[in-house]
Amino acid sequence: VQLVESGGGLAQPGGSLRLSCAASGFTFSRYAMSWYRQAPGKERELVATRASTGGYTYYADSVKGRFTISRDNTKKSVYLQMNSLKPEDTAVYYCKTTYAPDYWGQGTQVTVSS
Repeated sequence: VQLVESGGGLAQPGGSLRLSCAASGFTFSRYAMSWYRQAPGKERELVATRASTGGYTYYADSVKGRFTISRDNTKKSVYLQMNSLKPEDTAVYYCKTTYAPDYWGQGTQVTVSS
């Protein structure tokens, strides 16, 4: 299995970023996908989950209404649209699949600062 995150960078408070995660090595469409993040000095936390089929999604309270998770099974990719960014969103963001619970990619750094 391989998960490659991209799209991170520097954004101003109130700005937007779109993260992408390209998956390979497993049947992508059969498994739920999630985004996690880890801020400096803090534990890794679940941000959002999208079910393998249907429209079920989960969002952490801290991002509800600002972030949107989506997936494209034909492209074997999952996305995280992040709007109204706040400095507390600064973290390394990781995508994750239920196919490989112990696998973590390299992540992508998101920094929100003026």
